[in-house]
Amino acid sequence: MNIAFFLLPKEEVVYVTPRTTMRQALERMERHRYNAVPIVDQHGCYVGTLTEGDLLWKIKNTPGLDFSNTHTVRVEEIPLYKQHQPVRIDATMEDLINLAMEQNFVPVVDERGVFIGIVRRKEILEYCARSLKSSDRSAELYAASQAVERE
Repeated sequence: MNIAFFLLPKEEVVYVTPRTTMRQALERMERHRYNAVPIVDQHGCYVGTLTEGDLLWKIKNTPGLDFSNTHTVRVEEIPLYKQHQPVRIDATMEDLINLAMEQNFVPVVDERGVFIGIVRRKEILEYCARSLKSSDRSAELYAASQAVERE
């Protein structure tokens, strides 16, 4: 299955840039109720994923930093504790499934590393559920055909 079928295009994705302030990132994540967003640089390339945990660790580990002055910190100054891996647009469903076990979404890039969108875990799980149902139905039909042949 072509993963482009599951792609939420960049135009519809909430993302931040390295120059986005911490406050802007927090407010964007809160408004959309996301716990992670992609980071896309000025060239359109995917550079990482910013998570709530990254934001909390930055506040915890920066003396004097609280919500009132988060506008002074840029996303590029926030250490990312997990390295979320992107896939190329020609990746397989198996690649997506393996990454979705650890990530809420899988960033998708073109052959130059330019961010083109995401595939959300929800769509991957729905695909897997449909595949299992189809597989179960095929097994039932096969078993029924075998029973008819024996009669």
